[in-house]
Amino acid sequence: MTRPTTAQELRTGCCQCGNIAYEVTGTPDDPHLCSCEHCTLLSGSPAMAWVGFRRETLTWTGPGGEPTWYSTWPTLRRGFCPRCGTHLVSVAESAEMIMVTTFSLNEQSGLDPVGHSFREAAVPWMAIALAPDPLHQ
Repeated sequence: MTRPTTAQELRTGCCQCGNIAYEVTGTPDDPHLCSCEHCTLLSGSPAMAWVGFRRETLTWTGPGGEPTWYSTWPTLRRGFCPRCGTHLVSVAESAEMIMVTTFSLNEQSGLDPVGHSFREAAVPWMAIALAPDPLHQ
């Protein structure tokens, strides 16, 4: 897996319509796919791609300010654009990391998924070309 070379690398991202935009700095962590029932319903696809950054490094920069928040678990909320519906982030109440949807980033280089959460829930026709699940080796 290729990681950015500097700890302070700046990445930018936005929703489809550009109303909600953000920038994030630092080393990306845990790029992965997720096939939980929430991610598949929210995305309308067999998995969502996520990558984590330290929570304090994310700044909302677009004209729409912060996204609209929706709680999918008692301690987990997800941010999306109220205008176009693009899902951008997921954050747990006490987490140090905020998860960003990989494809909301303007540049995805070096963010190849290294894991797959809820892979057992993935649709059977989805070929998963990732390293074996370390929990089931």
